[in-house]
Amino acid sequence: MEVLEEKEEEEKREEEELKALEISGNLQDVETKVSVEQVCVPSHVPDFDWSSIDTSQLPSSYKTNSLKEKKLLHMADHFLQQYTHLCPDRKLLFLHPVNECGVEKFVSTTVRPTLLPYTELYHWDGCASFVSDYLTMEPLKSPITPPSSLYSPTTILKYQRGNCFDFSVLLCSMLIGAGYDAYCVHGYATREICTLDETLELCPLLRKPQEVPKEGMKKSSNKYRVKPPPDLQSKFELQQEAKKKAETEAAQKIKEGEEEKEVEKPKRDPLYGLRVHAWVLVLSGKREVPETFFINPFTGNSHSTMDEHFLGIESVWNHKNYWVNMQDCWNGCKDLVFDLGDAIHWEIMLSGSNKPLQPLPDAEEEKELSDRDVDDTQEKEEEDMSFDMPPSWVAPIQISPREFETRCSQGRKVILYKKAKLEKWAPYLNGNGLVKRLTVYADLDCTEVVEVREWFKNREDMLDMREVNKQTQLTTEYFSPGHLLGLKAHTYMSLEPETEHTMEFYNEARVDGLQKRVENANEMTEYFVGRDDFLHVRHMEFGKRGKKIHLAGTRTDINSRPIVQIKECFHRNLEKPADEDVAERIFLITEETIHLTYHLKDKYITAAKKDFFKAAERDRKGNEIIMTPEMCITYQAGSSEKDKKLLHLYKLLQELTEEEKQLKQQVRQSEAEVLNILKIRENEETAVKLSVSIYNTERNEKRRQQYEAMKNTMENELPGQEEQDLDYLAPFLIQIGHREKMTKGQALRVRDDCLTDFKHRLIDKANIIQARFEKAVEELQKKDQWFQENQNELSAEEEDDFLTRCSETTFHIHILALRLNREKQTAPQKYLALEEKLRKDPRLAEHLGHA
Repeated sequence: MEVLEEKEEEEKREEEELKALEISGNLQDVETKVSVEQVCVPSHVPDFDWSSIDTSQLPSSYKTNSLKEKKLLHMADHFLQQYTHLCPDRKLLFLHPVNECGVEKFVSTTVRPTLLPYTELYHWDGCASFVSDYLTMEPLKSPITPPSSLYSPTTILKYQRGNCFDFSVLLCSMLIGAGYDAYCVHGYATREICTLDETLELCPLLRKPQEVPKEGMKKSSNKYRVKPPPDLQSKFELQQEAKKKAETEAAQKIKEGEEEKEVEKPKRDPLYGLRVHAWVLVLSGKREVPETFFINPFTGNSHSTMDEHFLGIESVWNHKNYWVNMQDCWNGCKDLVFDLGDAIHWEIMLSGSNKPLQPLPDAEEEKELSDRDVDDTQEKEEEDMSFDMPPSWVAPIQISPREFETRCSQGRKVILYKKAKLEKWAPYLNGNGLVKRLTVYADLDCTEVVEVREWFKNREDMLDMREVNKQTQLTTEYFSPGHLLGLKAHTYMSLEPETEHTMEFYNEARVDGLQKRVENANEMTEYFVGRDDFLHVRHMEFGKRGKKIHLAGTRTDINSRPIVQIKECFHRNLEKPADEDVAERIFLITEETIHLTYHLKDKYITAAKKDFFKAAERDRKGNEIIMTPEMCITYQAGSSEKDKKLLHLYKLLQELTEEEKQLKQQVRQSEAEVLNILKIRENEETAVKLSVSIYNTERNEKRRQQYEAMKNTMENELPGQEEQDLDYLAPFLIQIGHREKMTKGQALRVRDDCLTDFKHRLIDKANIIQARFEKAVEELQKKDQWFQENQNELSAEEEDDFLTRCSETTFHIHILALRLNREKQTAPQKYLALEEKLRKDPRLAEHLGHA
């Protein structure tokens, strides 16, 4: 019976295995069919024939393998045999594809850690952004199998294109060079990640930063506070209206959300979970990385290891080792442990190589230390079996400044997002300095434009960004510090004057402290910061013009708008009493009245006020009008004899009248400044000028021409200058009249005079140094004598100061002694050297000879 049961069980197993084989075979047929149908290069990716690239100029390391590399390939084959035997259900590992020369290379040796000399590439986000912008994405030939080849990062950079594995190896090389603990990952991802489809993703520039909730401050209850007036509205009715409104809005949102979901819902992917992808893993620890994360090299964006778009990992590698994931990926990468030193979760290929170990908790450190003695013996045994990874066969990765600046292939890149389109350009490619443009649409088909944002670089007018709302036609421009008029932001609908304008300024760059100016056809409001007179707001109202006067050649009417009212608000000046410190003053120009409101005094609920009614200075007969009590209405919170006197009020009225005249002039100046800014902005937009650094000789044509002219001038002048500098016979040849042919006597005379003069110069130089040396020694002796006489009378600080000065003099004496000694030693050598030069001089050699 037992034998029969065993036979039946064996038959069942065989049937199950056959069914499994049939299922797997059918699955493979489906995969190949779908892969053939769906693997097509996107329309925006031009075809490129990799077989046509020139490999003749590549180094020998690209075309051959060293002995150590051959041994590594043998070990990799052995490792792969063991892996397929132990894990027959898993797919083959990506270990040693061929390079551009058709030579098998282990993937870890293709990683070439490099730190490039650009500040932006010292951080992971800068490296990821550069790789995603610089390279053009090419899909894998088969979406369910890794590529058969892996080219070097240098070749990928040269042709600016590659698949996800090429992207990852280049990015990993840059990150490791910058000090990050980075690894290339071979795994599986969703269709959107693998095909660089971001049409359902929100643009990163539109994502709002997460707001940190602030704890509300508890209001201190005061039983003596004034109670607010009772609310006579029905609370029940308000609640019902709010509830009804909330239900209507919720229903509308649900309806809109369902409609969007129906439209946005991606189509079912028959290859879900089978699509091969490569990305970069960055472990926490190095470079103060707080948490492990992924980087998608196609987009340059970071992702959490819990991201649902990443469905599984087969293996990871860096320039030192190769690890195989032994964990179940049924839940994607969410439950994976990224401690590569854990032999249970990760199978390492080169066991004797350096293992990255995660920091242990304090409780486990003692146990780890106690186990090290036992492990030491095992490690010694494994040392004989260890094998270090050979150095990378890839040539040094180099990126020229021009390539780094150009970034995108052909200088332009377009990315489509959900209801948005992002365009990027290389600097100086556009004449107006445009480097980036984001277009936001109202619909998923991207037909109705809602908003356009543009970013600029290298503009002389310092324009940094422009936002245009297509629905309201409102334009907002943002400027970097350094604009001619200190402009920071400008919001407008039209550059025509007396329309709605909001101008913000860098108040630190202005003398008047103006921070903001808002203007329309009838009003103008100015906001100030940090003024000595404590002014912070000035509001002006204008009336309608009378008869218009228009001059030929001008674009606006020259007659100004009549000023109706000027209102100023002031902060509190603590140096003045509150009832003498003006908080608000209003000049009613047409009504000829002035209203003053002062700051509140402590423990007062009303503020002091003064209303002045101006009258003509003289009546019809020419008599001067005297100040009367009816010309001023005063309310004083408290008593003040000073304010009751007419003389004081008269002087105050005179001051206010004078300030009103000055304010009118300031208002006209503000209007003129607005017109000037609008005119300058119109001219700047009409003829955009880009600034070029003086160090950028490729683009700075003016600087390059100056440099070449200066270089040519120096080349023309240098030969003559050298002859003039080296012509030591010139002073003595003048005495004989610069004769081309000299007699023997004249030649001997010139030589003797030159040597005698040089000898006297050497002696004079030594005498000067000797005199300075003796003078310094004499001063030091005098100081020493004075110190001996006055030592008891000096304080500690004076004594330290004296000793410091003496040490400086001693050092000076030491230097002079060295110079004097050197001159005495080198003087004979210099004399003999000059004598030899004179003997070889072509003008004297004929008569003196070479003996």
